[in-house]
Amino acid sequence: MSRMVDLSTASPAIALGPLDGRYRAVAAPLVNHLSEAALNRARLQVEVEWLIHLTDARALPGAPALSDSEKAYLRGVVEDFGAEQIAELAAIEAETRHDVKAVEYLLKRRLAEAARAPGVVGADGGPTVLPGVGEIVHIFCTSEDINNLSYALTIRAAIEQVWLPAARGLVADLTAMAHEHADAAMLSRTHGQAATPTTLGKELAVLARRLSRQVRRVEATEYLGKINGATGTFGAHVVSVPGADWQAVARAFVEHLGLVWNPLTTQIESHDWQAELYSDVARFNRIAHNLATDAWTYISLGYFHQRLSAQGSTGSSTMPHKVNPIRFENGEANLEISCSLLDTLAATLVTSRLQRDLTDSTTQRNIGVALGHSLLAIDNIRRGLAGLDVDRERLEEDLDATWEVLGEPVQQAMRAASVAGATGMADPYERLKELTRGKRVTREAMRDFIRSLGMPDDVEARLLALTPATYTGLATQLVDHLEG
Repeated sequence: MSRMVDLSTASPAIALGPLDGRYRAVAAPLVNHLSEAALNRARLQVEVEWLIHLTDARALPGAPALSDSEKAYLRGVVEDFGAEQIAELAAIEAETRHDVKAVEYLLKRRLAEAARAPGVVGADGGPTVLPGVGEIVHIFCTSEDINNLSYALTIRAAIEQVWLPAARGLVADLTAMAHEHADAAMLSRTHGQAATPTTLGKELAVLARRLSRQVRRVEATEYLGKINGATGTFGAHVVSVPGADWQAVARAFVEHLGLVWNPLTTQIESHDWQAELYSDVARFNRIAHNLATDAWTYISLGYFHQRLSAQGSTGSSTMPHKVNPIRFENGEANLEISCSLLDTLAATLVTSRLQRDLTDSTTQRNIGVALGHSLLAIDNIRRGLAGLDVDRERLEEDLDATWEVLGEPVQQAMRAASVAGATGMADPYERLKELTRGKRVTREAMRDFIRSLGMPDDVEARLLALTPATYTGLATQLVDHLEG
């Protein structure tokens, strides 16, 4: 029999997953929005605001108006929601076996306690009416009325307050690097082969612009919500209080929460907006993955050097000369995990059998995990980029060893000269192919070839002055498009 300690019983509890363990510091800001506790706080907020909204709207005959102190007391219940309330709610749920019902009961407890709260008075200056309005809590609501609004609030907060600032930070870092190295001539590689030179800054700018476009898509997300009953018909509302304009009441409430009203739903809000959001975040992830793999490759080519102080003191456990590109490798892996979860969320949340099934309940509890791995990856890539230095000598060395890449401009200059009336310019592609394909071409060989063509003097002079390092077209200027 094993004598090892059972780690599952250790106190304090040991995290099962890396986001709550090894990488807790990076992922922790999401806890305030996408943890189970944060979801319950949002549910409490929605219940409180629904109570206030119904009494303000005079939608319920006989319901009392609430004073400012009573509204402040109710909103304080949400603001004060912390460890003590989390434990109390867990105890209630252990009895109800229903998470939303537990929130309802917790709020009713607070209503009963309001009479003892200092400074809480009714609208007429007399005793508070809150202990007597318990039946308004959760009235006309199915659990999903509360849940869909709570998820919309928490996801919006997580995206706007945590994920987007990190994503924008990565774009800003990359944009700064693109401008800094806009003129750093670099050999391109298409299909892994030496190709038309570019600049390092321009290549970084391509990735920065791609990422920026996805950020704008995420920023434009519409967060939808509904509060229309068990199958989206307002059935109980109309039967119970036929005189109220329930669509107007519902719309005003959803918009009061800062969300977009969805008037046509089943029991659930259809989650299409979530699927759209997760697809956009996943696309950002995949472009960031492209950035990570390109940075890794540039490091392997010697174009980037990693500063040891930025990467950590140990590169390899056995090979002391190494400084491994661990930030980019960590970023790759976490982006892949994030995308797999986001893809699953986007694919599954758009389907619900008939008017309701419960598959979305457990699925949505993984939103924080999906965004957490993305956040971790962004953090690692930013730290990796911050630790890079460009080796311009290595860039120039590669360029000077590949004069064959000038076969392209020479060929195109021959074509243009032929169109302009020059003679002897026939078969430019075939002639350059004979000179360059599968061969290393020296400076002298390329210039001798140019002189042999009989080009117009101005064209020949332009080509003889050209080097791989100067054959970068408008690459430097193209970086300026990042400002557009």
